[in-house]
Parts: sequence; structure tokens; C-alpha cells
Amino acid sequence: MSDNELGLFLRARRESVTPAEVGLPDGSRRRTPGLRRSELATLAGISVEYLARLEQGRDHNPSPQVITALADALRLTADERFALMHAVKSLSGTRKLCPGAGLPPNRTVRPTLRALLDRLEPTPAVLLNRLTDVIAFTSGYEQLARPLGLLDPAAPNLVRFLFTDPRARTAHPDWARDADDLVARLKTGSVSDDHLDDLVAELTLTAGAPFAERWAATLRMPASPAARRLLHPGAGELRLLDETLELPGAEDQRLVVHLPADEATAAALDKLTGRRPGALRAVAG
Repeated sequence: MSDNELGLFLRARRESVTPAEVGLPDGSRRRTPGLRRSELATLAGISVEYLARLEQGRDHNPSPQVITALADALRLTADERFALMHAVKSLSGTRKLCPGAGLPPNRTVRPTLRALLDRLEPTPAVLLNRLTDVIAFTSGYEQLARPLGLLDPAAPNLVRFLFTDPRARTAHPDWARDADDLVARLKTGSVSDDHLDDLVAELTLTAGAPFAERWAATLRMPASPAARRLLHPGAGELRLLDETLELPGAEDQRLVVHLPADEATAAALDKLTGRRPGALRAVAG
């Protein structure tokens, strides 16, 4: 991770929030895509100079009150607040106090999560850990992912597949956008430790610039939910909406559910999974 992880996080989030989202006028002469530094400082009740020091990595000891004020001003979600705390702890050398830091990525699937996956059939759904290891999935997900080659390795991993398997670029027509989003998710959802560092070193070596440049770039938040295109060898082009469910009780795991974004995709998934027509309905909007 960057030595200025906190500053990169704050700037990325500030630039992703529109003035309208926090009740400010938009204005016509804006040189930043999101909030100005002065606007965020005012909302958080701190000085512009102090916010500049935080974003530039010149202050490594923000108080809990300041961090809470910034999180409130930026309208951070629970997941984003957790990522923010990781960034703060990385400054003070207390990373090991973060849940899961230093421990092997969690590959244990508790019985209730297996039961939940069963209830989600025939919807494609996958359980991931913080390094994007695939640890459990529905049969609907298997029908979707296995023909792409994603499940070929003994220990499948989403980011490794996307960056090192040549089949991934065919399967993802919008590969660059999907790669941006996955790296952003990996950076915001995983604390830096030996396990993450090993994965980053491996991908920097095997994938080269496409991964290394994204990892080194300024942190940004994953894109807002939008239909994602997937080119399936048996079902053709699918348009999917991904819904991610964080699982605090499962430590570093999250459940990702792939929903059809239109009727054509719904019908194609029904045919792919061998279920009755209409089992999967398109998500409006």
C-alpha cells in the first residue's frame, strides 16, 4: 500500500462526491469533479490547511473526532468507513489491530451461508474473501463461470483470473472498466499484510503494467452499480447487475449476487441453468 494511504483515500472519496449529494450548490466554474477541498473542510468543521496536510500525507495523527467528522461529511457507507479506519491505522503502524490483518484469508464457509446460497438458486452468487478468492458458489454461478475458465484452478481467484488468464479479456468486453473496479475493490476492502503483499507481488510480476499501474494509481472508489457486460460462450452477451452483501460476522467475506439487467439476459440465464422460464426476472432500472 502507499505510504499516503489515508490521503489517497480522502482525496478519491472527495472527488467522487457531488456537491448536490451533500446539499451544496453545483456552480458553473468547478475545476474538480467532486467537492473542493474548502467545501469538505467546512462540512467537517476543520481547516482547509489541516485537510491539505492529511491529503498530502504530512499529518499522521488525525484524532478519532476528525476522522468521524470527515466520514460523516463524505457520507461514507459502513464498508467505506471500515476502509477509512484501515487507512488511519496504517499510518500509526497498528494494522495488525484490524480484523483479519495478518491472518490467512478466511476460507471457512459457515453453515448458514451455505444454506443461503442454496436458497438463492438458480441465481448466480459467489462467496469471496478479502483477496477475491472464490470459496463457495451456487450451481447457477458455476454454469456462468466455469465455461469462462474462472473455476479451472484448484483455488480460483477473481483478480488473478481477470489479469492473468487471456480468456478474461474475451469474457469481459469492458475489460478496462471491470479491471479498474476490481482493483479498487481490492484496495478498499483489504488491509495490507503479508497475504495481500504476496498477491500484489505475484500479479505485478505475472500481469505486468495492466495491474501494476492500477495498483499504484490514486485510490478511487469502485464505480456505482451499473450493468456489466459478460460474453458467455454458451449464452452469448449477458448484462448483469452485481449486488454485494458485506458479511461482518464472517470477518473478511462478502457475497456477490449477479442479477439479470434485462429480459434477454434473464431468459439466457434460465436456459443456461436449465430452470423454468421466468425463474430469474430482470431487475428494473
